[in-house]
Amino acid sequence: QVQLVESGGGLVQPGGSLRLSCAASGSISGFSAMGWYRQAPGKQRELVALINGGIGPNIADSVKGRFTVSRDNAKNTVYLQMNNLKPEDTAVYYCNTVPAVSNYWGQGTQVTVSS
Repeated sequence: QVQLVESGGGLVQPGGSLRLSCAASGSISGFSAMGWYRQAPGKQRELVALINGGIGPNIADSVKGRFTVSRDNAKNTVYLQMNNLKPEDTAVYYCNTVPAVSNYWGQGTQVTVSS
């Protein structure tokens, strides 16, 4: 069973940038679509970005133009580059397949955007 470990979160000021990484314990090449999800306090988890090898990236409207997603199958890693961060981006960020598989949820990485 593949384990997914997210990293790269932290505290950043509005307008700042972070790059999140999702390292898989096994191969992700067999997963056609990988995604980044986030869950803010008191809100449901939402999909913000996905990358499908056959189609390409798909970014949620709320972060379009600021977030980009990429994957490196050779390194079994998925990335989320986040630029021009806003306070409303504050959340715990997770990666998973799309659609998500319950057994693949990791601990996530906290992103806090605050001055």
